[in-house]
Amino acid sequence: MQVPLAASIDDSAPVVRKGRIHQSVSRWCYSKFSIEQLAEYGAKIGLRGVDLLGPEDYEIPRRFGLICSMGYAHGGDIPKALNRVENHAAIEQGFRTNIPLAAKAGVPNVITFSGNRDGMGDDEGARNTIAGLNRVKKIGEDHGVTICIELLNSKRDHHDYMCDHTAWGVRVVEEVNSPNVKLLYDIYHMQIMEGDVIRTIRQNIQYLAHFHTGGVPGRHEIDSTQELNYGAVAQAIVDLGFQGYLAHEFVPAGKDTMQSLEDAVKLCDA
Repeated sequence: MQVPLAASIDDSAPVVRKGRIHQSVSRWCYSKFSIEQLAEYGAKIGLRGVDLLGPEDYEIPRRFGLICSMGYAHGGDIPKALNRVENHAAIEQGFRTNIPLAAKAGVPNVITFSGNRDGMGDDEGARNTIAGLNRVKKIGEDHGVTICIELLNSKRDHHDYMCDHTAWGVRVVEEVNSPNVKLLYDIYHMQIMEGDVIRTIRQNIQYLAHFHTGGVPGRHEIDSTQELNYGAVAQAIVDLGFQGYLAHEFVPAGKDTMQSLEDAVKLCDA
């Protein structure tokens, strides 16, 4: 049973944003609402997309003038993905099946992962991940969809995850050398692992296709209760001429979850 939205959605005109940064929202953070409810509300507050939908849901945001800005395409999962050669065939099959569906629905990006170390060295994992991405990059190229490997922290949330530093991810993407293979830079995760977020984004923007937000610590609201200055981060991204999406991936801790989302969109409207 879905929870009804508070009376936030009314007959008033949608909020018009500056449009210099394309904002989205991660579906899993608002699972108590239907995708339709989330997309409808998102359209009212000036969002441009809904993140992390499966192939069966790619088309739903288009009913409300949005897109699925990052899709799941059976590209492995966080602990088991590209750094193990034995996973490559299944990931390739997932992409061959689902990337054409993503392209048809206007989904610009699909997600994949490195997988956990599980005793494997980072050099071997990088070689394996490069080989796996070389195996699938043409699928993305042929359909105009970018394959994004996500940077996650291994300190707090995803212990043993291999793609946990920007330098490792850049090494992989640089070696693959495809315009359709890039990084999903999760600001929350990289603040935990590295800090120095704005400088890192500036130095590596050519390798970054997508951003996620989240308050540190806790992955809650990106307001003054946490340590990152998201207004400055968003402004830096805009100044670089970034044309992709910044998706809000925080779990609201306040009573009015949708107001928290609207506040975040306003904050990042650089």
